[in-house]
Amino acid sequence: MNVFKKVFLFYYEGFRSMTLGKTLWIIILIKLFIMFAILKVFFFPNFLSSKGDTKEEKSEYIVNEMEKRTINN
Repeated sequence: MNVFKKVFLFYYEGFRSMTLGKTLWIIILIKLFIMFAILKVFFFPNFLSSKGDTKEEKSEYIVNEMEKRTINN
């Protein structure tokens, strides 16, 4: 357990003393939030919700599409 505490304190002290690094990490986190939270809403709609109401209908649609694509190849 002492090893984990030493590793944690090592990273904690290093991150606490950063100045430029903190700013860069904040920019990275903001970009990740924009990519995964905001862009997902606009560019990746819930496509399967329009193909069926129940899980069975949705899974049947997926199986049918996979079979069509397998036959065409």
